[in-house]
Amino acid sequence: MRKTLWFMSMLIVVSLALAACGGGAPSGGGETVTVVETVIVEVTSSAPVVVAPTGFGVTLEAVKARGNLICGVNSQVPGFGYIDANGDFSGFDVDYCRALAAAIFGDASKVEFRPVTAAERFTALQSGEIDILSRNTTWSLVRDTELGGNFVHTTFYDGQGMMVPADSGITTLADLAGGTICVQTGTTTELNLADVMAAEGISYTPAVFEDADSTFAAYAENRCDAVTTDKSGLVSRRTVLADPSAHVILDVTMSREPLGPMVRHGDDQWFDIAQWTVFAMIVGEEFGITSANVDSIKTSATAPEVLRLLGNEGDMGLKLGLDNDWAYNIIKLVGNYEEVYNRNLGPDTPTYIPRGLNSLYTDGGLLYAPPVR
Repeated sequence: MRKTLWFMSMLIVVSLALAACGGGAPSGGGETVTVVETVIVEVTSSAPVVVAPTGFGVTLEAVKARGNLICGVNSQVPGFGYIDANGDFSGFDVDYCRALAAAIFGDASKVEFRPVTAAERFTALQSGEIDILSRNTTWSLVRDTELGGNFVHTTFYDGQGMMVPADSGITTLADLAGGTICVQTGTTTELNLADVMAAEGISYTPAVFEDADSTFAAYAENRCDAVTTDKSGLVSRRTVLADPSAHVILDVTMSREPLGPMVRHGDDQWFDIAQWTVFAMIVGEEFGITSANVDSIKTSATAPEVLRLLGNEGDMGLKLGLDNDWAYNIIKLVGNYEEVYNRNLGPDTPTYIPRGLNSLYTDGGLLYAPPVR
């Protein structure tokens, strides 16, 4: 009824306007009469009208038409995103890209890895050069609002740290007063460093570099007294220094650094797919579903949520625009969260980082996924 009244009101306004335009007597003395026909259209609906946001479904359609996913990654951080001895991209963030490809195509290999620097990563996403960014990127308010993108669920909870030579005698940030600190430009690391040191009243000289390789090369060459980045990055880069044992990470956390993938604004379907790829790996770990046992569980499971997750019930995949075995493919071809973590950051790797906050909520961590229903 409200729509009908609005429509009638607009027609009345138009009618009055037209009458006003022709209502005066012409020079010849005749009278002009303007007749306006009013048509009333009744619009009824039993459900609210849902208008899809601009671009809804466009990304998935483009990815499928291309035949592969293009994922922006790091290539210089062992354990997260780097090129291994075989020339292959490896790492925690890289495996997320493979999981997303598995969800879309049922094939984890259908992904092209596009190395992007810290400075160019957001432009690459905005311009459409990449479909998704999975490159140890911190979620912040400014990035979430001003860069034309959305962060999906955090995949790694981190904090900024500081690494120094073990024989330097430096044990606190105050010991760095008057010193030089190597830092990578275009990162939250650079901003956090300035904020923390200013708050502590500590003077220092920043030595700023374009990428991780040049930043840590300068540190290794003793061109600075310390180097700062996320603690995960410090652990990672220490493994490739000439003598890892000659360097220590200070017992200080300078910031909160929730790291995770980022997608462009405007395509909520793509956002949902990226988001639920993370959740599928977390739920897989919670229910003890691994790449090794997922087939047997798929055929024998009775728990309703497991049945929905693995595509036996509920059409969960179709709701995302994918096949119903989307989550099964993620776990089967890439693994659950624990498998991905241990493969890249577990105790048997050079880049071992205790899980800590990156444990399931049942183990005192922050990993928690919404129910699959």
